[in-house]
Amino acid sequence: MLLILGFTIHAAFGKGGGLLKKPSETDSILIHSNLSNLHSHIIIEAIDLYGNEVTKPKIIFRELSFKTGDTIPAFELPDKLQKSSENLLKTSLFNFVTFEDSVITAGEFSRIKIKISVIERWYFWPFPLFEISDRNFNAWWKEKNFGKVNYGLFLIKENMRGRMERLNILLRFGYDERYEINYEIPYINQNQTFGAGLGSGWQQNHEIAYKTVDNQLETIRYENDYLFKHFYTFFHITHRPTLYQYHVLQINYNFYSFGDTVLKLNPDYSFNNQKTNEYFTVYYRFTNDYRDSKVYPLKGSVSEFEFTKSGFGLLKNGDISMMDLKGAYRKYFEFSDRFHLSLDLAAKISTNRNQPYFFQKGLGYDRNFVRGYELYVIDGPSYWLSKNTFKYTLVPTQVRTIGFINSEKFNKIHYSLYLNYFFDAGYVDTYKNYDVNSLSNKLLFGTGFGLDIVTYYDLVFGVEFSVNRSGNSGFFIHFKNML
Repeated sequence: MLLILGFTIHAAFGKGGGLLKKPSETDSILIHSNLSNLHSHIIIEAIDLYGNEVTKPKIIFRELSFKTGDTIPAFELPDKLQKSSENLLKTSLFNFVTFEDSVITAGEFSRIKIKISVIERWYFWPFPLFEISDRNFNAWWKEKNFGKVNYGLFLIKENMRGRMERLNILLRFGYDERYEINYEIPYINQNQTFGAGLGSGWQQNHEIAYKTVDNQLETIRYENDYLFKHFYTFFHITHRPTLYQYHVLQINYNFYSFGDTVLKLNPDYSFNNQKTNEYFTVYYRFTNDYRDSKVYPLKGSVSEFEFTKSGFGLLKNGDISMMDLKGAYRKYFEFSDRFHLSLDLAAKISTNRNQPYFFQKGLGYDRNFVRGYELYVIDGPSYWLSKNTFKYTLVPTQVRTIGFINSEKFNKIHYSLYLNYFFDAGYVDTYKNYDVNSLSNKLLFGTGFGLDIVTYYDLVFGVEFSVNRSGNSGFFIHFKNML
């Protein structure tokens, strides 16, 4: 479980000529409007950028819902500015964004100038890596097995060349050894609609989970041998035709090697109980994202569809034939300044139910669980999951400056607190090993209360108390990274 830190961002509008005035709780956006005639039109005469020392202007202009020369009704301007701010914040390039306006000429077609000031993030992170290697923090905390930790170095270079490109280098040792390098270019054409990425990696483990019994993982460990080896490489093309739609088409190559002991303990662990499996995968994802924030959304919606086809009979062990369909829809309602509701529905359908153990993952991994069942694993090729949360803003976004830190990339922070009540439900469909795993093929549900803290550099930290269908209860800690 890798804990990724980041933060939701504050934006402020309208210190200048005073065209806008409306508060937004999500990002502390302030919009002022002094226009007396809401039926008048506005011409965007100029857009000036400040503070983008690294980021190229075209990257910023790409996220705006208006451009120089546009003529728009005056009443549409506040919404366009707010949407533009949200888009800029969702790039994770900036800590703060400020919009200011000034009137150049007034009249039925008023000409205005818009000033956009940004505070850029720190873009190079050489993280010393020390992390828990388990399904989630709560599963690790139950055992407190300090042998299940990873260490190493994680190098991230964001916004390379000022074009929002990203280089990742992972050197991870310890329980779950992994070495990876990948590079992402969001835009490769002049219209900034197509992008590309590629990468390769190697993973190996002395200890692996070879079976699930009583809804818990059974593991085996060999100190002098690796029981699991995995080489992978990938290439993808991305397409972003609008500000809110995103397509990914990716081709993967995977090669797996398994220890003999693992295959003896569980003959269903690999495809056809073979010591090595290799196959190509074609993966496609479509995302339609209208959320106000990608870190902790309170308004809007996002829908996602995924298609995965593994195995085409092209390789030595190429008799693999798997196809998965996944979908998700998340809707966020704002009832008032303080009250919000999020509805989250996700599902996966596999055309081949007879999947090997290492290939299938149902509920209980990462964030994919019914709250209240964090300590359990429910394996299966198909599932559905519904997570519903009613939120109350206990502390709206507060912005503070740390005086003894000189860099503006770090000295201006924000935080907000949300109380929540949740009710989750889920179901995993499987026909293998359901007799020794009581939670398979059964409706699961859990409910409880929690507190979320949203703060610096996209970090969302949650503490929850939940009760599941079986009456089991407990406090759970979550480091949340939203989709």
